Amino acid sequence: MATIKIKKIGMITSGGDCGGLNAAVKGAAGMAVSMGVKCFVIPNGYAGLYNLTDFDRLTELTPERLERINANMAGSEAGHSRVKIKKIDDEKKYERIKKGLKKFDIDALVISGGDDSGSVMVDLHRNGIACVHIPKTMDLDLQTYSVGGDSTINKIAVYADELQTTGRTHNRVIVLEVFGRYAGHTAFRGGIAADVDAILIPEIPVNFDVLYVHVKDRLTRRISASDVHSGTYLIIVAEGLKDASGREIVDENAGVDSFGHKKLAGAGKYVCQEITRRFKTDPEINAFMRKTHLFVENIYAVPEVRSVTPGHLVRCGRSSAYDANFGREAGAAAVMLLTRGITGVTVVGVTGNEVRYMPAEKAIEQRHVDLDQVSLFEQLGICFGRDAQSFTPGFRKMEDAPERYM
Repeated sequence: MATIKIKKIGMITSGGDCGGLNAAVKGAAGMAVSMGVKCFVIPNGYAGLYNLTDFDRLTELTPERLERINANMAGSEAGHSRVKIKKIDDEKKYERIKKGLKKFDIDALVISGGDDSGSVMVDLHRNGIACVHIPKTMDLDLQTYSVGGDSTINKIAVYADELQTTGRTHNRVIVLEVFGRYAGHTAFRGGIAADVDAILIPEIPVNFDVLYVHVKDRLTRRISASDVHSGTYLIIVAEGLKDASGREIVDENAGVDSFGHKKLAGAGKYVCQEITRRFKTDPEINAFMRKTHLFVENIYAVPEVRSVTPGHLVRCGRSSAYDANFGREAGAAAVMLLTRGITGVTVVGVTGNEVRYMPAEKAIEQRHVDLDQVSLFEQLGICFGRDAQSFTPGFRKMEDAPERYM
């Protein structure tokens, strides 16, 4: 495969921030430097790209400048914005972007983003702008692995595990609401890692009667078995929760974002309300509270159910080692693809000396949680807000080494 001459590339990170992004920036710029290509930050995502004509200068990621970027930290040195180029009310928006790139003699772009930002990258490529996509989303819902997923899952697992101390102290049901939108990967994997009791994800509409039976049985058993009457029950819920009718739980007053998506909110509080309502109308709970000497008339009649929303805490801080590795490799791979004239694609990863990629429009198609894997964990006792399904295994002997990252 022939190498083509590229002298300057622009680095863009876009959409939501997360772990591994600085690693991707360092990987792309580091590979560019090693190949004699200059790499410049186009700051603040697609807003910066659209306004490139107005910049006086761009920051070059020289070896000295790269030393100031900590690949282990989340967030992005390049900055972000949520801007959908196609929605800009400017008939000459693509000509404006090309003019800005020409002003700084930038030949091609490396763009790290999720499904929304990736769709903009596809749009730019179709309008004649050379670019390669590094998959990035803490939601982990692209067809490829995405920078940020592992970092977020680790943080969710830590927060969920630590919340059990306060839950146990107060005999509370704790509901931890996390990001995820329409795919529940981070809630699912974070919840499994934290050994939570229930995981509610958008892929499975929640039957609150089934959930309540699970909550009641486990919470009352734990408190009753404790010599100090202490116990808790922990639920992780993804923000895109649906009830048994398929109705999305959303705060209608939250509005929509720049890509037209509803700003999801309120799933955790809704779960709290549904469980509390059932506690209050269940005579067995009244008897349990009296038997365990917890009951106080008009003050403490049923167990408390509290919602916690860590929000952007799961995006920030340190990246996981996995994301730091993948980010560096994916960034380097993106530059190698550009110098081979391969554009309009998403980096899949680097295995050995093989750079793997796929068409970006395919990579950004949303991937949901595998419900067969859900049934495996249901069989292990975790509730997913439905009647537990049996896991039916198939067996396959591997003749060759399986696909893997590390």
